[in-house]
Amino acid sequence: MSYPELDLNLTVEQKATRDMIRKFGAEVMRPVGIQLDLLADPAEVIAEKSVLWDVFRQYRQLGLHKRGLPKSVGGMLEDIDLMQGIIIAEEMGYADSGLAISLGVAGNPFRYAALSDDPEIKGWARDYVNDLECKMIGCWAITEPDHGSDWVMATQDDFNKPETGPSLKAVKKGDEYVLNGQKSAWVSDGTMATHAALHVCLEPSKGMHGSGICILPLDRPGITKGKPLNKLGQRALNQGEIFFEEVVIPKKYMVVSDYNLSLPLMRGILTNANTGMGVTFGGLAKAAFDEALKYARERVQGGIPIIQHQNIKLKLIQMFRRVESARSLARRTMAYNAANAPMGSPLHAIASKVTSTEAATEVAAEAIQIFGGNGLSKEYVIEKLFRDAKASMIEDGENSALSLAAAGFF
Repeated sequence: MSYPELDLNLTVEQKATRDMIRKFGAEVMRPVGIQLDLLADPAEVIAEKSVLWDVFRQYRQLGLHKRGLPKSVGGMLEDIDLMQGIIIAEEMGYADSGLAISLGVAGNPFRYAALSDDPEIKGWARDYVNDLECKMIGCWAITEPDHGSDWVMATQDDFNKPETGPSLKAVKKGDEYVLNGQKSAWVSDGTMATHAALHVCLEPSKGMHGSGICILPLDRPGITKGKPLNKLGQRALNQGEIFFEEVVIPKKYMVVSDYNLSLPLMRGILTNANTGMGVTFGGLAKAAFDEALKYARERVQGGIPIIQHQNIKLKLIQMFRRVESARSLARRTMAYNAANAPMGSPLHAIASKVTSTEAATEVAAEAIQIFGGNGLSKEYVIEKLFRDAKASMIEDGENSALSLAAAGFF
């Protein structure tokens, strides 16, 4: 990269964070992500001796898994400022978006656990913070075979009908809940997880408005997992089904037991998830542009580097504009939503996610054109970046469905 960054007045701590995460991304995440992407069987990605676990262990040795948890359980939430958070998310997306998502989701249940007053549940958060061997892995179990982007629309008024409700039911019986149903093959970290943040139906008559959340260990009787999903992109990100058959949990595991909280809760989750996606895939868009720029300077056609050809110059400046526009919106959105937590602006969050993921996909596609035939070869990382970017337009809410949901906030 030889163009200026517009980050003014970074502190010593922020520069150190940038240099540390950039080094981790270049030396660990990017090469391991490429290696895992080439594995034909997604089960090999999470195998005991897989290099995936080297990434997880080094990530935790750097203390990065602590950043979403408060000091009360040994976390670093209060020690990471806004700019550091932006830098970490963007640089990890730049290095490998699939691994970035996997590493982030692994802490999801434990962030809920940290808020609990129950000693057992709060203990899970403390244990996670201290777990450098990666024996504790969380997953975000929300999507279902017949309810994907439905969860995105959960904040809409017309999703309060029984037919719109989640398939996985939690029925209260005394001091326990009984869980029956399944989560789909798109559960991130699903088949390697030890704990889950699990979205359930508490009141079927209320549809999506009757949902709640429990956190639970996935070794309880009645829980089984499917095979890791074989995907087009983000192949380093483990995803797979989880099945629940007469699974009994104590009521204290139901951390959101009042379905009347489901609307504001889903709005907050929608805002937070899309804000993070915007920054992460702004990073991937930048990575795709940098690969194209580097190649254009090296590749010679007609006796000169192709960057000297006018059509390549025009492609590059148009790509650059898309990248910097997406990154700017993503950063402003994260800053606003951090200052106005927990609700923030779901409108801007969704706009940021859609803008960044579309920019990443379009820029990666144009980069392949610049690479020509080499862009189709696995010898070059650009074809992987394109596949990873394309996946982002569907995950965490398909972009068209997200856009319709965002329009409801006008």
